[in-house]
This record gives sequence, C-alpha cells and structure tokens, in this order.
Amino acid sequence: MKTIFFTLTMIMSMTAMGQKLYRETRDTVDGGLIFNGIVSLDNLSREPSFTWYKKGVEEYIPEEKAMNLLNFYLRQYRMIVFLGTWCDDSHNLIPKLAKVLKTSHFPDALLTMYGVDRNKATTGYEHRRYEITNVPTIILYKGDLEAGRITESVKTTVEGELAAIIEKDMAGQEMH
Repeated sequence: MKTIFFTLTMIMSMTAMGQKLYRETRDTVDGGLIFNGIVSLDNLSREPSFTWYKKGVEEYIPEEKAMNLLNFYLRQYRMIVFLGTWCDDSHNLIPKLAKVLKTSHFPDALLTMYGVDRNKATTGYEHRRYEITNVPTIILYKGDLEAGRITESVKTTVEGELAAIIEKDMAGQEMH
C-alpha cells in the first residue's frame, strides 16, 4: 500500500510540475501523433490533433441504468487503461470511457493510463506486466486482484460492461 501511495504521489507531483510522463512520436503509418507512456485524459483533451477524443466525449450519452450502478460502486476499484492514440478502437472507446468516468465522478487518482506504440508496447515494462495484446484494454482492480477487463471493443456499452464486471465481482465476494 505504501508503494502505491508513493507512486501515485510521484506521478501527481510530476504532473503538477508540468513534466510529460509520455513520449510523443509521429506515426510512420499515417503521420499522426503517438503518445507512449503514462498519459491522462487531460493530456488527450489538450492535444489539438485528437479531434476524435473531443468529439467522442461530447457526443456520447451513457446509459442510465449502468451509470446508476457505476455512480455507487466504481470508486471502489482502481482502473488501468492501455490505449493507442493511433488505434481506431481506442478512438471509439476511450472518449466514451472518459465520459463515463466524468459522469460518475471517478477520482483521477484511481486511474492509470498508458499510451502504447503500434507494437502495443509502453516506454516501460507495463505492457508485459499486464499482458497487453490488444488496445484499448481497460482493467478493473479491487485491491490487488483483477476484477475483470475489457479488451479492444464492447458488445454492449462501456458502462454496461464495467457494470457487469462489478456485478460479477460483487457476486463472487458474496460467495466467500
């Protein structure tokens, strides 16, 4: 727990000082901007070339039923997200996730996001630690245990699938 607190404190301090925790490169495929390393939703919203992000957040309307559950329970989880700023699936899902997190008042301190390159690698070891094969990948943790993950796309809605992970996790806890 002390390690997590220390890491979060360091990240927030570096962010407050304005230092980037990610590397920006130009995509050799389409010339777009690739963020690699620790990024925030704020980093995505401030990048002028990421029109996909701004438009996606503005246009998305989360489903009320799933949001009712998330508003109450989501703050009990940590979230680790991997995305590719070059990736169409990330362009589709990450703005929707951002809207859901904003609507549910999910604390920034409980969200860690990593940008990956086209090889789905981060600047560090994180992509291997979390076994990332596709992006986006959204992982929910309750304590030190993975409660579930969403990989690449959703069958219903991002908020619906997050709610389903939480419901399954809660049902599993009741059985113990």
